[in-house]
Amino acid sequence: MLESPSLFGYFIGAVQALTLVVLAPLFTGIMRKVKSRTQKRIGASVLQPYYDLAKLNRKDEVVSDQSSWIFRFAPIVILTSTATAAVFVPAFLPSSPFGIAGDILVVLGLFALARFFTILAGLDVASSFGGLGASREMTISAIVEPALFLTIFVVSLNLGGTNLSTIVSASSAQFASGVIILPSMLFALIAFFVIMMAETGRIPFDNPATHLELTMIHEAMVLEYSGRSLAMIQLSQSIKLAVLMTIFVNIFVPAGMSTAAGGAYAAVGVVVFVVKLALVAAMVAFTETRVAKWRFFRLPDLLAVAIASSMLGIIYFYFWR
Repeated sequence: MLESPSLFGYFIGAVQALTLVVLAPLFTGIMRKVKSRTQKRIGASVLQPYYDLAKLNRKDEVVSDQSSWIFRFAPIVILTSTATAAVFVPAFLPSSPFGIAGDILVVLGLFALARFFTILAGLDVASSFGGLGASREMTISAIVEPALFLTIFVVSLNLGGTNLSTIVSASSAQFASGVIILPSMLFALIAFFVIMMAETGRIPFDNPATHLELTMIHEAMVLEYSGRSLAMIQLSQSIKLAVLMTIFVNIFVPAGMSTAAGGAYAAVGVVVFVVKLALVAAMVAFTETRVAKWRFFRLPDLLAVAIASSMLGIIYFYFWR
């Protein structure tokens, strides 16, 4: 059972969440830079997402007269729920004091709430693109969820529960004892990476850099947004990507996490955390440059790989551990 954290523990937890939210656009910028360099282009600065957010915040909004309060309210809900999810995730320390109130299922529930309001916003403006994107998003989410819950089941079997602090602490202790990764967790790693690409709308599932109406999914639902509302949606997308990458590295690659109290240990933990997330962002970007966007009706085949990989992890855990 998790102990009740102290006031200082809550402060450290708030710093972890704030670090994750503030650095989220930086990782998006790193991904864009890596994609540009691998495509023999110079590309924009890694700080460009910050400049884009500042520019959008200064611009006026154009709102369709066909929209209701849902369209105006959705960006606030999306950003709030995504930023709240960051609170429960251990970043550079093995635990989060706020994790005692929730676990990975709470984080996924907050992401589902953000997705629900994104879909509602896409349908609310009565745009053909919005309806098309909402339909595609609901189809993908219906297939992603079984794969996601199977992967969480594999992780909870190996690391003792669904509480993020418990999982990350167990993974960190396991790594410190010399076990780099268990075979069943290797299958979960493969499945989680595929799911992370699907959840964040990356290639081959979606292409966030295009507005081609025949292929876009997430961008079709938020096509009508502008100004500050668009800035909130773009920031929430960066936070969601950063949160999922943090869960990925802290569960499967817990090397370098601070295991002792003290400012020096925390500083080392922050540096290692930023480096690990930058490497994962570069790996995601590099993967995107090596694959093409798949046809929509072939995406279930790719998600079936994640489901099969999770099933192999469960079988391996029960029969060959």
